[in-house]
Amino acid sequence: MIIYQVLTRLFSTGRFSSFNNDGLKYIKSLSVTHIWYTGVIRHSENKTFVKGDWGSPYSISNYYDVNPYLADVPSERLSEFCSLIERTHAAGMKVIIDFVPNHVSPDYTDEHGGLKTLHRHDYDWTDTDKVDYSCSLNWYKMLDIIRYWAELGVDGFRCDMAELVPIEFWHFLISNIKAEFPNLLFIAEVYQKDNYRKFIEDALFDKLYDKSGLYDTLRALTCGYGSARGITANWQSLGDLQPKMLNFLENHDEQRLASKEFAGSAASGYAALAVSALFYPAAFMLYAGQEIGEDAADGVDGRTSIFSHTRSINISCLSKEQKNILEVYRKVLKLKSSMERASNFDLCYCQSPILGFDHDHHFVFLRKGKSHDYLVACNFSHTKASIVLNVPSEAASRFSSEVNVDILPMDFTILTK
Repeated sequence: MIIYQVLTRLFSTGRFSSFNNDGLKYIKSLSVTHIWYTGVIRHSENKTFVKGDWGSPYSISNYYDVNPYLADVPSERLSEFCSLIERTHAAGMKVIIDFVPNHVSPDYTDEHGGLKTLHRHDYDWTDTDKVDYSCSLNWYKMLDIIRYWAELGVDGFRCDMAELVPIEFWHFLISNIKAEFPNLLFIAEVYQKDNYRKFIEDALFDKLYDKSGLYDTLRALTCGYGSARGITANWQSLGDLQPKMLNFLENHDEQRLASKEFAGSAASGYAALAVSALFYPAAFMLYAGQEIGEDAADGVDGRTSIFSHTRSINISCLSKEQKNILEVYRKVLKLKSSMERASNFDLCYCQSPILGFDHDHHFVFLRKGKSHDYLVACNFSHTKASIVLNVPSEAASRFSSEVNVDILPMDFTILTK
């Protein structure tokens, strides 16, 4: 599973029609299997409490509607969204949208009687009103909302701030809707690693953000204050939960990988990309623009604003540098799509510093593919490295004699032994 998250209003002309055959063909060229169309469900605009120029897509004002500004003909907006679902499916990809169960806009209304709220908000989300889960009727209304979008053809939901909603509600919602739509996908935005297992086993989610695990580890390593040993520690702690993770280096909440606040350039993030996308047999997500080195230079604090209509992502006029970055992403993601769901093999434990291996800045592993096995080597340092690489007998016995060694532009020379 490779997910392409796109803030819908920032792609090309910012309309559903922006995702025409050419646009969808471009996304598919990244080996994408699912598109997460962010900011589709109608949110509040032109109110005193909204944030930014356009408002937050997480301040939902009507769960049964889509944003009029995304349509060429606002009165036909639902029909245009349904056409987008059909085009996405015809292009060989599935559709994910947001589900924001913890809160709605203070002026939320719908044609089914609305939702009971607590008339307060969490954190600094002053443009929201927290949903009351002590009201059992709200549970059934949320189930009806998910059913509504599933019947329109939506394939899955990225569930916002899942930890702020009772686990019992998630079990109720997911078990009931999957009785009707067994293939519906649920992805939880979670942050506490101690909650990972309960959100898979009790709440019944299909995938979880690994924000507090692999993302934080790779960010620290890329920014120069972490160790590659943390990658090994993270997968060991995950154990059998590993295939349930969703790995990423960017999303709308995080700083852009190429921003000066993170890696500083797209190329400086290639090692992190290789680990995040290839090491685990897990899902991977990229945020629109990441694949061309978007650095949010015109945003705030390394982020592309979700509250404004800033510079759009336009794939029709790329610079030479952007095209080069794009080809690296295509190469890595094509490689990921060719790999089987077989377990990975971390080779770091048997490497020697005497033979050039730096356990704090180098990471090497094996993965099985459909026709070849792959050895992936990542250099997180800023200096060229040459190593003699040991492949122990217990690894060799699990992999074929034909191993592809493919070097990304990371200045890393490998001598195998």
